[in-house]
Order: sequence, then structure tokens, then C-alpha cells
Amino acid sequence: MLYLSRQERILPAMLFQRFCLPLLFALMLVPMSMSAHANAKYAALIMEESSGKVIYSRNADKQLYPASLTKIMTLYLLFEALEQKQVSMTTKMKVSKVAASRSPSKLFLRVGSTISVQDAILALVTKSANDVATVVSEHLGGTERAFAKQMTRKAHALGMSRTTFKNASGLPNRAQKSTARDMAKLGRAIRRDFPQFYHFFSRTSFSWNGLKFKNHNSLLSQFSGTDGIKTGFTNASGFNLVAATERNGVRLIGVVFGGRTGKSRDMHMMSLLNKQFSKMKPIHVRSAPLPSLPAPRPAVPKLRLTAKAPTPPSAPLTTTKKQPTQWVIQVGSYTRRVSAHKAAIKARRLAPEILGRKAAKLSISEKGGLALWRVRFEQLDEDQAREACAALFVSVKACIAIPADSTANS
Repeated sequence: MLYLSRQERILPAMLFQRFCLPLLFALMLVPMSMSAHANAKYAALIMEESSGKVIYSRNADKQLYPASLTKIMTLYLLFEALEQKQVSMTTKMKVSKVAASRSPSKLFLRVGSTISVQDAILALVTKSANDVATVVSEHLGGTERAFAKQMTRKAHALGMSRTTFKNASGLPNRAQKSTARDMAKLGRAIRRDFPQFYHFFSRTSFSWNGLKFKNHNSLLSQFSGTDGIKTGFTNASGFNLVAATERNGVRLIGVVFGGRTGKSRDMHMMSLLNKQFSKMKPIHVRSAPLPSLPAPRPAVPKLRLTAKAPTPPSAPLTTTKKQPTQWVIQVGSYTRRVSAHKAAIKARRLAPEILGRKAAKLSISEKGGLALWRVRFEQLDEDQAREACAALFVSVKACIAIPADSTANS
């Protein structure tokens, strides 16, 4: 029989503990660190909102199931209907048998009952109610199928080229697909196009029939600067999230598809956003310097009449009342007329009290051999011009205010 000394018996164990265990532990960590990227449902993207520039992406164009992120588009079309006066916040929408039959998450609306547009918005944002999504779709589109076609057309108009909608809720449908990039575009568009309604996405709770529902988007309370927008989940999709966060004047939109759990998805999103914020320079929004008023004209000396001077013939005297200086604001120059038209619409949305009923003047000019469409709003006083530009600068939109006299030859 072979006898080993104590040192000979201990040495292999020491070597295994010192060299093999750390290697095994490292190998165990590899799938943990790569789990998000190895997950077939996973995709992520971080976009800088003002420019639309993508600063981080993984599988950003992979078509996946959006789940309840779908409701962002349902809300986009509902906001559009509100803006176009097709409905109001108090409009009552009727609950059909089809809507009432939708599976949870839901408000358990009764057939024949109604829900107001405002309550529907809050139910979609917080509770992510599937029955409410169908109510909205039937009220605006006649049928949910027809409404889904409208959703897809709008998605493509917004540049969401790899998105197809088949229902208004995000309930499972194999043909209903989207991408992280497309959802980031939608998250950017809904705030850009409907700033007056975007505040709904920051609501942390909603009360209905004596029950209080908490917003599923935990980042609203857990991650500083977050003001929206939507979560989603089905077994096929995993845990999805579109989040919008602002820090030091920088706004980022984050998208995560395919989280293993709601908590791990949220932690991953916060990690991605923190990392990108750390790379961004703070933005200090300043109003562009405005041109000074034209210098006043020198006064014309008055003639003094003496007793010896001949008396001028009598004639009726007329006085001209000095009109206040008119101001003009210019909100950009564009190579395409349609872009100029869209810029005018956005300007009216951002400064509705001043520009809401003003017609924009589009004119074409040439610069460096390039034809440019110029967008201006006229017949403003100085205070209105400056206030309108201030409203546009908050959303990082170009604006310059100038006296109308100085634009006569420009």
C-alpha cells in the first residue's frame, strides 16, 4: 500500500483551490454577464432625444414582440384625435362585448358601460388595460382590425419601417412585430408631436371604481429624471420597457426588449442609461441673441415763423399715428417644402397661445446654389416674438426674432 505524507495529500487540494476554483468561478460568470445578449428575445437601444442620434444599440433592428409597448401607438392616435377635435377629454366611449372579453391586464369593464377619454389615457399608461385599448380602437377606427391598420400606417409615416400592428393592446399575435429602434422613434415622436399630453406618462397611479392602480413603470420613482413612458410583457416577448429620462439638460430614450424579469429589466435599463449619461456633456439652454432695434431716425427741426414771414395758406392739418413695430420670427430653413410645413406645425404646437392661430409664411430663397424653404410667422409684437422663441428654445428648436422692417429685403 502506498502511503502519502500529509504535505503530499494537502498540496493537490491547495493547488485546486488556488488555481482551478477561480477559473471555474470565472467560467460560471460568463453566461451571467452575457445572458442579456445571448437571450433570443433581447434587444436594447439608447437614443439622444433632441438629435435622434443612437448612442448605444444591441440587436436594434431585430423584429420582436412589442407586447404592451403597442399601447404607445394607440395613445399616439388618441392624442392625434384629441388635437384634431375628433374627441375631447370628456368624450364617453362605449364598451363592446369584444372589448369586455379581452384578457388581463384590464379594468374589467362591463358591456354597454362607458369610459371617458381621459380615464382611458390614464388606464393605458398605468394599468396597461387591454379592454380599454380595444375600446379606444373601436371608437376611433370602427373595429380593432381597422384601427390596427391605421396604427401600422402611422408607424411607417414616423419612420418605423420594421413595425406591424395587428391589435391595439399588444396581446399575442405572431404577426405583430417591432424593433428597439422603431420603439425609440415612437417614444421620441409622441413627446415631440404632443407635448401638451405627454405629462400623462409621468402619472404614478390611477384610481378607478374605488381601486388604485400603480404605474408599472418603476423607473418613475426609482430613477432620477425619468418622466415616462411604458412597460410591456407577454410570455413570448419577455419584459419590455421604453423609458425617457432627463439629466443636466440631456434627454435620453432607452428601449429594452426581452428582460428575464421586471426587476432585472429595470436594473439593466438603469445601468445602460447611467453609462450613457456619464459620457454626455451637460446642455445649458440659452436663448439666441436677438438683434437690437433699429436706431431711431434723427428728429426733423421745426420751422419757426416770424411776424414778417408770409402767412401760409390755410389747409386742414393731418397727423399720422405712429404704428407699433411689427416683429417676425423665423423657425428654420429647409431643403424640402414638406419639412418646412412640418416645422410650422411643430412651432404652433410648442407655442400654441401665440402661434396656434397664426398662418406660417413659407418662402423660397437660394443659398450657395441650394434652394431653401424659409418658415416665418409675421404680425407679432416684440413681446410675442420673444416669448414664442423662448418656448421653442425649451425644446431645442431654432428660432430667431427680428423686427419686420429689417426683413423687408431679406
